[in-house]
Amino acid sequence: MYLALEQGLEIIPVLNKIDLPAADIEKASQQVIDLLGCKKDEILLVSAKTGQGVDKVLEVVIHRIPAPTVMTGNISPETPHDEIPLRAMIFDSIFDEYKGVVAYVRVFAGEVKTDDELYLIGVAAETTATEVGNFLPVMSKENKLSAGQIGYIATSLKNLEYCKVGDTITLKKQGTTNPAQEYKELALPGFKEVKSMVFAGIFCKEGSDFAHLRESLGKLKLTDAALMYEPESSSALGFGFRCGFLGLLHLEIITERLKREYGLDLIVTVPSVAYKIKNAEEEFIIIHSPQELPNAAGVVAIEEPWAKVDIVTPKEYLGKIMQLVTDKRGVHKNTEFFTEQDVILHFELPLSSILVDFYDKLKSVTKGYATLNYEMLGYRPADVERLDILVAEEPVEALATIVYRDESYRAGKKIVERLKDILPRQMFEVKIQAVLGYQASGKNKGGKIIASARIPAMRKDVTAKLYGGDVTRKKKLLEKQKKGKKKMKAMGKMDIPQEAYLAVLKR
Repeated sequence: MYLALEQGLEIIPVLNKIDLPAADIEKASQQVIDLLGCKKDEILLVSAKTGQGVDKVLEVVIHRIPAPTVMTGNISPETPHDEIPLRAMIFDSIFDEYKGVVAYVRVFAGEVKTDDELYLIGVAAETTATEVGNFLPVMSKENKLSAGQIGYIATSLKNLEYCKVGDTITLKKQGTTNPAQEYKELALPGFKEVKSMVFAGIFCKEGSDFAHLRESLGKLKLTDAALMYEPESSSALGFGFRCGFLGLLHLEIITERLKREYGLDLIVTVPSVAYKIKNAEEEFIIIHSPQELPNAAGVVAIEEPWAKVDIVTPKEYLGKIMQLVTDKRGVHKNTEFFTEQDVILHFELPLSSILVDFYDKLKSVTKGYATLNYEMLGYRPADVERLDILVAEEPVEALATIVYRDESYRAGKKIVERLKDILPRQMFEVKIQAVLGYQASGKNKGGKIIASARIPAMRKDVTAKLYGGDVTRKKKLLEKQKKGKKKMKAMGKMDIPQEAYLAVLKR
């Protein structure tokens, strides 16, 4: 709504569900008035269930929503209609088995006909319009689409990534000296390349389902160009995929579709963000997992993504929300009272702080009354480092995480204690350690141990067969057992069961 107000768009206030017995129309109307600054008689009262007031909404849409504008750019107003260059914006796209990629477009200027040669400006791709049409409401084939219309263009492209939301479609130019510059002038403003901001590993509980998972992700990719995935192998969870998402909602939708539509039993790891690393060569690299983070000696600076967060809540929960955001390293920017009882809180938070349990805690402290929206702000410096977990003095790559330096002890202790409760006892003593700045070799081999626990060895009573006699015999047997345990500890390796990995990694 705030974006609509910023863009100066016409907003029609409508109150729905007025047929409900508990509907408080007066209170809701006053909230809308306070929010939009409209008059009470401008608010439409509707029940979509019974149909009451729906016809009035349609009439108001026709009279109050302005007609589509034609954006001709630098083209002279005297230019004949059929000579105005095509400018169509993609707002969605689907993949059709027979037509290829079908772009849903709004035509701002010019016209497009079947068999026209097209150019997608943002991705610099060429294609042909094999079919154009309108939505009536189903797709209905037409001879052409003109300025002011919304419709579809079948492109015959086989890859959905070529049709990016916000990109501009125009007609391919013939015989021009500098087509790139001319295309750039025709591009509609506001196009931004979509980038994945949230990453998570997706694995199958049954290793035999890996091929099915790969096929399922491929099918989803055909209808969702924002989904990114690449193969990933984990010693803990087997073969799977490292997937990139636009946000938490996108992650939820994809995993739910994989489960419902494709019948997959999945393991989804704790989501993480992409960090920007400045290395010793003054180059910036993007990493998507802790395993990609270089040793501390090779890192000059680390940056993490931040988000602008807006929370709408009843004012009685304001204090609890402030405390929650402060605990999550958030910065309070502004507070707006848009009614006597409701406020909008504006914060800036690290994206990693809202990935795992922030929304659940927000609902808990507000009893479900708060709503949350967020958008990306960019990268800012972060005081984080890699936390490694050693089991039997061997690093376990799959358990490595990136943590804030001042929270590293708490995070390390939590993982160590969880592993201690889950890992089975061995014939030798097993140490579990959380280490910062771990290096497997070199001058600074090892690292700073911040949390540690031990699983005692299973012990057989070697003196049970003795019935008395010299005490030295008993001491010899105990000493022999002690040496054996020491040798096993030096040579033994710990096989970590999958349940232990899941306890730490699973979302």
